Amino acid sequence: MKQGTLLQLAYVRFTSCSGCQLMLLNCEEQLAELAELVALREFPLACSADLEGQPLDLALVEGSISTATELSRLLELRRRCRILVAVGSCALNGGINALVEDDRDTAATVVYGPSLPCADSFPPLPLHRFVKVDWRIAGCPPERHELVETLTSLLHGGWPGWQVMPVCMECRILERRCLLQEDRLPCLGPVTRAGCQARCPSLGVPCEGCRGMVAEANRDQLFRLLVENGMAEREIERRLQRFGGEL
Repeated sequence: MKQGTLLQLAYVRFTSCSGCQLMLLNCEEQLAELAELVALREFPLACSADLEGQPLDLALVEGSISTATELSRLLELRRRCRILVAVGSCALNGGINALVEDDRDTAATVVYGPSLPCADSFPPLPLHRFVKVDWRIAGCPPERHELVETLTSLLHGGWPGWQVMPVCMECRILERRCLLQEDRLPCLGPVTRAGCQARCPSLGVPCEGCRGMVAEANRDQLFRLLVENGMAEREIERRLQRFGGEL
């Protein structure tokens, strides 16, 4: 970008909970400085601006695609933005929205009631199934520092770093107790992409794998360890597929 030019930004939500948008608003210490560098063109959780149709430098996109209307909006957004970034697990791999595998109509009726028509709805899918995604920010929700690093890197004409080690390595660096081997808990740290500073294991909570699978993840070895810890095979499969099916 040219010196002194504001980054034309939209932060758009599809099928999701708005948690990824909220994480950017939680970056209180950086918001004032970012406000001087960014021009918000669309960000429902932060402002009332709705300038659809205008060219964009960057679109941050939260959520999976689950309706024809959302797909149409996504295609239009991709046409007018220079860089499109998928933010959070729903945008990257479908997230928890994609967990209903079978009778979607029954599930929709339970959630929304019998009067809501579901003809426009289809099983939630990640963004890359429909459009080119230029960058990905993992997590459910993503880490605040990764959102800020992405914005600042793009403002300076570069790309942020991409974490390649597993959460297990962060636990070792931080000298945390191993929940998988020492406590025999169903932790997915060995196969999950790092970058969260082992947030859940540091609190004694097993990693759910929300950041997606690390490259060359040894799923078979983790499967064996979880079986040895007494976990049912079907439950292990579902746990591994929860956030790792698309990455």
